[in-house]
Amino acid sequence: MKELVAAVRRGDSDEVTALLDAGADPDTPDATDGLPVLCLAVAAYDRPVAEALLQAGADPLRRLPDGSTPLLRAVDGGSHLLTHALATSRIPLPAPARAEMLARARRWAEAGTEAELRRLTGHTGPVERIRVEDDEVGWWSEQLTLGGTTVRDEHRAVLTSMEARYGIRTPFDELVARALAHPDRDHVVWCDVVFTLGRRLDEETWQWSRDLLDHPDRVHRLLAADLLLSLILGDVVTGHDPFWDRGRQLVPWAEQERDPEVLAVLLHAMTHDSAPEIEAVGLSYLSHPDPRVRALVPETVHHPESLTTVLTLAHDEDPGVRGAVCHWLAHDRGSEPEVGDALVALTHDEQQSIRICAVSGLAVRDDPRCVEAEHRIGPLDPELPFDERLMDVWRYQRRREAADGG
Repeated sequence: MKELVAAVRRGDSDEVTALLDAGADPDTPDATDGLPVLCLAVAAYDRPVAEALLQAGADPLRRLPDGSTPLLRAVDGGSHLLTHALATSRIPLPAPARAEMLARARRWAEAGTEAELRRLTGHTGPVERIRVEDDEVGWWSEQLTLGGTTVRDEHRAVLTSMEARYGIRTPFDELVARALAHPDRDHVVWCDVVFTLGRRLDEETWQWSRDLLDHPDRVHRLLAADLLLSLILGDVVTGHDPFWDRGRQLVPWAEQERDPEVLAVLLHAMTHDSAPEIEAVGLSYLSHPDPRVRALVPETVHHPESLTTVLTLAHDEDPGVRGAVCHWLAHDRGSEPEVGDALVALTHDEQQSIRICAVSGLAVRDDPRCVEAEHRIGPLDPELPFDERLMDVWRYQRRREAADGG
């Protein structure tokens, strides 16, 4: 069906869905090479179209003339999310297909994306590289093109997530090595390793992660801090969080850490524990030169007597710090008048997002000054999604009317 092939090539998932609903064959071959249209979506890294085809019954295990399958092509392309979509479209994935998929992912992961790409293409020239960001998930990967073949360096994430899915407990050190091969907290491989180890929630993983904080290399310590943060947050699905109050154990490392990025992650992990020594560490960084560190100081504070000290950050030169303080104050339920006064001052901030947060905080605190301050928010960008906090003043007024018998 030419219409379906054309819609897949355009990446028009709505049209693809409409054509499939009208009876188009999800395994329609492309007239150019005879391959099913699912292969077109895989080659284009088009997950919405691929998912529409899979939903309609496209076969991810269809054996192709070269011996591969659409699933194996997703693995070769290094697409973490596409591989997951194709692998989970059939539950359970047959054991032979599972083994073949894992073996293919392991080959790429162990060889390295560029080395395997050069082996497959036979080309020795320069590799074209671009950064690809996933706006929905928030991570990034590198896309490499050589000799007309394009792949992404997500193979270690593919292997890590699929191993975890099928109950393979990959050794801690091996997973650490995978993350360190992509030393950026926002890279998909790093994120997937942290997610995988963070779901183990056992003493062994906690101890190994904590021991990694003593490593002389900052990237090792950054990974350790990220792992410990993930362990402390626990499993958001089940609510299991056995390490919630372990932040106090990180105090010695937070006191001596000099790398600002590592320190910021450590402080983030510690904010979920209310031990007094954590507040002392946080306040010691009140004037830290890095705004990422200063922005986390309020979250370490749990005692009213420290409020005045923290309020100095409401006038910080960095908007990220002021925004963090505003968020903290907006969620503070104490009766101290200083909180309301600080929020009123923040309704004059140059950043509209901070003004919205401050007005919302006043309204939630039933502070009547929110009504007048609401006018300072200013016109909203119509292209941005609606912010639910903009309704807080209206809710405050309804509460007042109800209390007055209106």
